[in-house]
Parts: sequence; C-alpha cells; structure tokens
Amino acid sequence: MKFAYYPGCSAHGSSADYEMSTQAVCKALGILLEDIPDWNCCGSTPAHAVDTELSAALCARNLDIAARQNAQCLLTPCPSCLSNLRLASRRMENPEFRQRVDELLDGPSAAAFPQVMSVMQGMAQHLDIPAITQRVRISLKGLRLAAYYGCLMSRPHEVMDFGDPENPTLMESLLSACGAEMVDFPLKTACCGASFGIPERPMTARNSGRILELASRLGVDAVVVACPLCQMNLDLRQKQAAKETGSAFHLPVLYYTQVMGLAFDLPWEKLGLNKLCVSADPLIAKLKDLRRADAVTQTAKNRAGEGGRS
Repeated sequence: MKFAYYPGCSAHGSSADYEMSTQAVCKALGILLEDIPDWNCCGSTPAHAVDTELSAALCARNLDIAARQNAQCLLTPCPSCLSNLRLASRRMENPEFRQRVDELLDGPSAAAFPQVMSVMQGMAQHLDIPAITQRVRISLKGLRLAAYYGCLMSRPHEVMDFGDPENPTLMESLLSACGAEMVDFPLKTACCGASFGIPERPMTARNSGRILELASRLGVDAVVVACPLCQMNLDLRQKQAAKETGSAFHLPVLYYTQVMGLAFDLPWEKLGLNKLCVSADPLIAKLKDLRRADAVTQTAKNRAGEGGRS
C-alpha cells in the first residue's frame, strides 16, 4: 500500500526516532510512505495563534501538493501536524476564506484535498488486527504499558475524528495485538504542557509529573506516546517533573512505533531507541527474560509430552 506522507519538521530533528521507527514499522507492514515533494512546515503551535489565514496557507500548500500528486490519502505521524492540516482543509471549504488563502499562495489551490489521517489511523484502517498480530515475532506478553495520547490527538472531536475524544483506544488495540497488557490509564488525554515547556516550565513540569506519577503508581513498564511534544515533556523533563511533584521518576517513554518495532523484532538502530533520555534497556531486558522463560516452559512441556508418548 502506497501513501502520500507528510513527515513534519520535527521528524528531521527532535523526533528523528519517531520518524525512524515509523518508517521501519510501516515498511514491515507493507505500507510505503512517500514524502510529498517540497513540503513545508505546517505552522505547528504558534502560527494559527498569530494569523489564521497565514497558518491555513502553510497547510493548504502541502495539501495542494498532495492533491496534484493524485494522492487519495495523506498520512502524518504528528498530532499537531494532523490537527493543522485537517483544520486548514475544513476552513478551505469556506469560499471567502479559500479566496484569501489562494491570494497568499499566488494562485488557486486544488478544488479538493486528499483525506488526512494519522499514521496510526492509516495502519488500523488498512490492516486488520490479525494482520498486525501475524507480523509479531517477539510477543509483548507480560509487559504492562500505559497508552498516552495527549490532549490534541482526539480533539476537537469533529475535526480529528479519532474515536471517543476522552477515551481513544486505537493505540491500545495496536499494542494489544502485539501481546502487551494495556492498563486503564485515566490521564491518557490530559495535557502534558505541550509547547509551554520553555515559557511555562513549572506548569509543564506539574502537568507531566501528574501523568508520570499515575503511570508509576500503576506499575507500568513504559508510557507509550504518539506525539513528539508529549514524548519530549515526559521523557526529557522527568527531573523537572520530579522537582515539582516531589517524586522520583525513571520511566521509559517510547513511541508506539518503537514498541511495535520491538514486537516485530526490527533492528534497534532502525527504531532510534538510543535517542531516548530514559533508557528502554530495563524494558527490553524484561521482555527478553519473559520470552526466555516461555521457551524454557515450552521445552519442558515438549519433553513431558515426549515422555508420555513413550
């Protein structure tokens, strides 16, 4: 399956590990991601707060490129990019708004834009759960994971179309298909502080600390995310979160694609695990121990069966 792909700016910088693991996992699932040519920044968080039309123009240019490539669907890994692209597409349905944006683009944009989905949605819509399970080489059975979506992936509901805005479950479905035990995580859509990590560091530390504190109390092996900003706040800022909450944290925070990559037994260097601030080594060691124990148990059962037959 071939899809037009919008990686977003962070894919080539702060979330290079997300990009690496996304490409690796999609390739393993037979999903080909083809970058739209000459794409530009979607405006991320600040653009729409400064000027709605300029922000929409940034996104409309990308959507126009995809449309002229005859793309039926445009996938992106980042919730912020997804939100901006979808909002722009929706706003361009207004003829007056479209006219003003087209003036900024120095020409008329395509009459219709392709559907925009997250990579996660693309996986789920074009592959059923058995197809994902079939690709698993190392079951994640025995790992306890908390799926954390952040505040943007499912909101606003009418734009993002990502299931229940307060209780999305797509990530749980994908990781359960890989064998993981997904805990009920009430803060899965709470805000981590997003882009306020620099101007409002204490607030971000408190928000992130609250999420990490609950995950720690639930005894999970890792928090699993789908957003570069969420990953940065929960992983990079654990010491700041600890200072604000009075708790100590050493909890791995992985992208869901990195976790799926482990289940698919993909090379670690293709998953970017070395880029995590809090090492995933304990989680990987536990996974190895679990599968080693399974192998010993299975060998014992086989021998017992052979003894019974003799």
